[in-house]
Amino acid sequence: MREEFQADLAEVSRLLVTMAESVRAAMRKATTALLKADREAAGVVMDRDAEVDEIYRQVEAKVMDSIARQAPVASDLRTLITALHISADLERMGDLAEHVAKTALRRHPSPAVPAELRPVFRQMAEAADRMAEKITTVLASPNADLAAELEKDDDAMDELERDLFKVLLHDDWPYGAETAIDGALLGRFYERYADHAVNAGEQMIYLITGEPVAG
Repeated sequence: MREEFQADLAEVSRLLVTMAESVRAAMRKATTALLKADREAAGVVMDRDAEVDEIYRQVEAKVMDSIARQAPVASDLRTLITALHISADLERMGDLAEHVAKTALRRHPSPAVPAELRPVFRQMAEAADRMAEKITTVLASPNADLAAELEKDDDAMDELERDLFKVLLHDDWPYGAETAIDGALLGRFYERYADHAVNAGEQMIYLITGEPVAG
């Protein structure tokens, strides 16, 4: 029974890494769709989100089945419950990438963001990608120190969002309310993507150390 349980845990871990890789690739594609008005890239993001949702359901099913069959306690139960929390954060990251892609599609064939906003969105995308890379690495090879770095990365993302709002709210903003609203929502999508990466990292720290991260 113990060997079977360890096999279940290994499968859950593999699924989480696959999810993390997928949501990282999704946000990369979504950014391409956003900045280059690339309809094909946006379509790839839609397809990938459906795949992430399916993996999420597989994680849920595997965890619930393991709990029912193995009745785990202590650290084993913590591992399974943590996996559920992490999979939920990753699934939401995929949804946020899809939101970015949908915004790009709604504005197609025109770019969804004007030239003045593209530098800050490139920086936000780079920050999101670094965070997605780190959570993927932490899931594959648990490392509490690397997971803790995500908090500082999120601070950088928050600063970029503030920079974005400075442009959107400036008296010289020439593009009207609709484009400003799109820009604000897009900034929010990237910022929330980063927040969910932090949440997943905190869950990994808890799994590794047994101590919850102070809020």
